[in-house]
Amino acid sequence: MTRDDRPVWEDRGPWRPGGRTPGEAPRVIVIGAGIGGLSTGCYAQMSGAETRIFERHVLPGGCCTAWARQDYVFDYCIEWLTGTGRNNDASRVWRELGALDGKTIANFEMFNTVTDETGRSVTFYNDPDRLEAHLLELSPGDARPIRAFCRDLRRFTRINLYPFLTPPPLQSAGEKLAALRAVLPSFALLWRTAVTRMESFCERFEDPLLRRAFPFIFFQDHEVFPLLPYLFNMASAYHLNAGFPQGGSLGLARSVEERYTALGGRVDYRARVERILVENDRAVGVELRGGERHFADHVVSACDGVTTIERLLGGRYSSPKIDKLFKEMMTTGPDVLYPGVVSVFVGLDGELDPSARHSTTYLLSDEDSAALPGVLQKSLVVQMRSRYSDGFAPPGKSVVHCTYFSDYESWKKLRTTDRKAYWARKQEAADFVRAFLERHHPGIGASIEVVDVASPTTTERYTGVRGGSILGWKSFTPADDVITGLINKDRMRLPGLDGFSLAGQWFGGGSLIRAAASGRFVTQYLCRELGLDFRAWESGGTVPWHPDRLGRLPQLESRRVR
Repeated sequence: MTRDDRPVWEDRGPWRPGGRTPGEAPRVIVIGAGIGGLSTGCYAQMSGAETRIFERHVLPGGCCTAWARQDYVFDYCIEWLTGTGRNNDASRVWRELGALDGKTIANFEMFNTVTDETGRSVTFYNDPDRLEAHLLELSPGDARPIRAFCRDLRRFTRINLYPFLTPPPLQSAGEKLAALRAVLPSFALLWRTAVTRMESFCERFEDPLLRRAFPFIFFQDHEVFPLLPYLFNMASAYHLNAGFPQGGSLGLARSVEERYTALGGRVDYRARVERILVENDRAVGVELRGGERHFADHVVSACDGVTTIERLLGGRYSSPKIDKLFKEMMTTGPDVLYPGVVSVFVGLDGELDPSARHSTTYLLSDEDSAALPGVLQKSLVVQMRSRYSDGFAPPGKSVVHCTYFSDYESWKKLRTTDRKAYWARKQEAADFVRAFLERHHPGIGASIEVVDVASPTTTERYTGVRGGSILGWKSFTPADDVITGLINKDRMRLPGLDGFSLAGQWFGGGSLIRAAASGRFVTQYLCRELGLDFRAWESGGTVPWHPDRLGRLPQLESRRVR
């Protein structure tokens, strides 16, 4: 194997049918080198299988990615990562995958700051005592709900529940008993905060800023979320278990890729799977664009859900749960499925204002909302990304990342029918952000060297993810129940199709840790079929991480906006 910033194999010879001799390791093909696919490959290699991942793009990570403009790196995905600390199951998964090898972690004392149209701000500190004091100073009249929220946050700091190691059907009696012991003392708290919607809780506030700001603790309003995920993640951040890993999104993917190849795995890039080969209701391999065929004992699809079911399998295999997800829930809109995201990256010649928060959600006026193309929530998230990790900007320069939820269909229609209007709309978004930053940080406009806009259709074009929905299914919705059934009852399989499994965000749930856990889960299931003992251990990597390990980055679209 040689390396030129990424694994390259001179011999891409296909796996032939019946190509392995008795006693050789069973072969597993994984479709997609996102976090779910890479995780599947790592755990399968550790467990004694021979694996091969086929990826349509030139980079690992799927939506967990970055790209370059001039000398800037625009990091696309991670805002915080569950499991950056120690002594919990989420951390164990990442360390088994080598995701944090040699890396420092940036931890922030607050999750986010929310600023309204008048300039009033509230900062959501992770320390419950500091948060309570700050909120009471802002609105003494809201003491009752403030103290209730901070009291619950203190209780969550004493909870350590990260169920990402073993799917319930495969848990031993001891594991189930340990999980029960961990849950029971906090059951009432977990239940109450899981059934209390954030929007209902916010009705208790008299202060209009607090009433509007609390749903934006996680940068955008997740709309259907109850209190539980806010408290859980703020408590995780308080314990330094929800930080930002050095190198960001693509750095995480590269590290897992390195772990995978070090275990003997192989990634074929620019290798688009056109269909899954099926014989007698058993998946036996894949066919790539161009006709090249590869055969294996098991196939795992870790790519887009609709693509898997409709195109790769030709709609021939499904299940009631799959039909509910992709034929019913995918069409119900924002109640279950996250919308697309518009990202506007700004490269600055100069250092960022040291007084500015690392992350601020601005609640927009009606006038600003009307000027920002396709904005859904009348808000704009502004993050000073150069403070998250080194390597995102050259010395003396900075990167700002601005995001907002946006509708996919309007962007898709323009890109399909009127390319000129599509680029003009991206320019509108760039112009708005340029002017908005100048308004809030006078003088910054003169330092802007580059502005780059990625729309929801950009995401779909380069990753294949349906509708540009980088987060997929919303948690705490009926989709959660269906996915739980898919994992626990269907065991991540399709009824009537042997030798085939499902992994990744569409089948394991959104968020990077759930995608990574889906690879661990699916490997434990397929080990039963292939007669392997599931094995996993921490990578033990100690080489200091360096930005050069990102390799050469692509430019996502043919031109940038100014």
